[in-house]
Amino acid sequence: MGKIINEFKDFAIKGNVVDMAIGIVIGAAFGKIVSSFVADIIMPLIGLLVGGVDFTQWKWVLSAATETKAEVALTYGNFIQVVFDFLIIAWCIFLVVKAINKMKNIKKKEEEAPAPAEPAEPVVPEDIQLLREIRDSLKK
Repeated sequence: MGKIINEFKDFAIKGNVVDMAIGIVIGAAFGKIVSSFVADIIMPLIGLLVGGVDFTQWKWVLSAATETKAEVALTYGNFIQVVFDFLIIAWCIFLVVKAINKMKNIKKKEEEAPAPAEPAEPVVPEDIQLLREIRDSLKK
């Protein structure tokens, strides 16, 4: 039993599991922000452009409400709202992933950049080379 607990502890403490949990929590919060943005800002603007219509109120009534039963309706306006939520969330995630990949590529290019080459020995003019040879031969 102790071995299983230790294995589970090792699994739960690994960085990937913790990173994934943090990502899920942040993703859920980000989803709420984008949903509010779509519902409270984007959809009213789109509704205004199409004549002041509130998409969330669009429905197709299959059976009207009576005193004994509730209305049965297909609320396709809510579906439109959710589709807009999804598209905007997907677009935002795409932009974030694209930015992260760009930063990774920049970092990779910096790491792969060749080290500056050591300066080559300067070219000695011919007359200086000749004078050095004469000096060396006189030393002998």
